[in-house]
Amino acid sequence: MSNPDPAPPAPLGLSSNRLTSLDAYRGFVMLLMMGEVLSFCDVASKVGGGGIWGFLCHHQSHVEWTGCVLHDMIQPSFSFLVGVALPFSIAARLGRGQTNGQMVGHAILRALMLILLGVFLRSTHSSQTNWTFEDTLSQIGLGYVFLFLLGLRPIRDQWIGFVVIVVGYWAAFALWPVPANFDYEHVGVSAAWLQEHGHTGFAAHWQKNSNLAWAFDTWFLNLFSRAKPWVYNGGGYSTISFIPTLGTMVLGLLAGGVLRSERTGPAKVKWLAVAGVIGIALGCTLEALGVCPIVKKIWTPTWVLYSGGICCLLLAGFYALVDLKGWKRWGFPLVVVGTNSIAAYCIAHLWGGFISKNLKTHLGQNFFGFAGDYEPFVFGATVLLVEWLILLWMRRNKIFLRI
Repeated sequence: MSNPDPAPPAPLGLSSNRLTSLDAYRGFVMLLMMGEVLSFCDVASKVGGGGIWGFLCHHQSHVEWTGCVLHDMIQPSFSFLVGVALPFSIAARLGRGQTNGQMVGHAILRALMLILLGVFLRSTHSSQTNWTFEDTLSQIGLGYVFLFLLGLRPIRDQWIGFVVIVVGYWAAFALWPVPANFDYEHVGVSAAWLQEHGHTGFAAHWQKNSNLAWAFDTWFLNLFSRAKPWVYNGGGYSTISFIPTLGTMVLGLLAGGVLRSERTGPAKVKWLAVAGVIGIALGCTLEALGVCPIVKKIWTPTWVLYSGGICCLLLAGFYALVDLKGWKRWGFPLVVVGTNSIAAYCIAHLWGGFISKNLKTHLGQNFFGFAGDYEPFVFGATVLLVEWLILLWMRRNKIFLRI
């Protein structure tokens, strides 16, 4: 905890003259994550699966493998915004007289803290440290130093780095042999799942729990002490997804450079919008041609392009409305969360259960029964409100959790 300057930096570094739109976008992303307590799917199951509640449930659940819903955009947006913030952070540090060596040293320390915080949060309900690295914070931490080094390079080098990451990661998977007579049941992939979601042909190089990333983890994760050998991740997530995640962060770095440039406001919006459309179109086209499926859980190169395109469009919208149009007041609830995003992340993961338990203890187990079928939503909204009020109190007292 610290008492920052009057314009406190965001956890992953924004200058004192930062754009409010970045805080609003970051807050929007964090509220999507914290909003899981709203339990849309529980309500949908009670009132019938269709209608608005079915729609909300659909977008509060990750897709099983290929494709994308709103909830799948949380992690790429958060990673993308790390990159967007970096040019502002570097400029601010240079303005304070820091050398490149000092900044790189700070980046290394920040990366280690992010990785270890991710491990800690995944280990809170374990009997021993859960050494896995697939969560948002650890993935960002694993790629952050490389991102920072690229941030010190010219824009041309950043574009080269982006292309090398995307194309190189695709080639690595494409060259890894598809296993023959593979026992998918042993790695948690049922025959029914394969029938509905599995890939055939060239796309099978990105099959769940039989690809290059899974093979890496069967070696790497078993180097750590664990209660039993690591065999597979139930969702198909992997450690080396940090490499294409770095691609997403580099795309954000390029977008941040545009926002810091001498372009006019409308020209910046146009650049972001065009980049967004190109990213979405290119990702979809490559998937349709069978080059690579769009899979968030293993962060395929087409996912980098597709989700990165959506991130560019979202950033363009927030920038146009908040910073150009000046619609800052409506975004205040988002900014409260966005300026303290690491605290919001920890509150949701560490305090959510505590808040829920105490609400029922002090208000009564059946207090929210008046809402009938909508009780899960009303209760979740109350928990979310309490979490937001904690963040508001921290903001007013200039308490910001920073890494």
